Amino acid sequence: MYIAPADRSLGEREWRPFLVDHAFGHLIAAGSGRVVPVVVPTQFVVDGERILLHLAAPNPIFAAIAEQDRVVMSVAGDWAYIPSDWKAVEGEDPMLGIPTTYYAAVQIEGTATVLSEPGAVAAVLRAQLADLQPDTPVADPELVHGQRLRAIRGISITMDTVRAKFKYGGNVDVDHRHAVIDRLVSRDGPGDLAAAAHARRREIDTGTPGSGR
Repeated sequence: MYIAPADRSLGEREWRPFLVDHAFGHLIAAGSGRVVPVVVPTQFVVDGERILLHLAAPNPIFAAIAEQDRVVMSVAGDWAYIPSDWKAVEGEDPMLGIPTTYYAAVQIEGTATVLSEPGAVAAVLRAQLADLQPDTPVADPELVHGQRLRAIRGISITMDTVRAKFKYGGNVDVDHRHAVIDRLVSRDGPGDLAAAAHARRREIDTGTPGSGR
């Protein structure tokens, strides 16, 4: 993806919390000689420098990984459409405003290892359960679902390349950015408050004029 200078991530302290909090994405495996890659929507968990997940054994992505073990996990979220007239302030003609979309996106590239041994698959399930429902008691999957574990496969992705984009008005001046933030808060639709929070946070983190408003 293209990342304009104003949208570059502030580093791991920004992209990692987003990835942990938005742990559902698209796993992409190009395979070898395929016309199109295999793309699988999936839940996952971030475990240090690894991404862990599990899928049904017949999933076509396993054939693609066998051909080429380099994969991409693509995650996007906290998006909000910014209408053209929101970009007009201080007497500017709202009909000349330029619409845009605020969003965050993180793409993790790494090497995938397929886990088929029941104990290894169970370890992935334990990690996901501990992350997704830490306060809910659950039986150990290896003890109660032994044979069923053979119907699924775990995947461990070693993260080595990160591309992260946080597109939240960093390319405009403080007046235009704050006008959009105020309207996002007022509209309060899906993603609006998260987008406004990112815009404010990035002002503070980058020392942009108007920080802390």
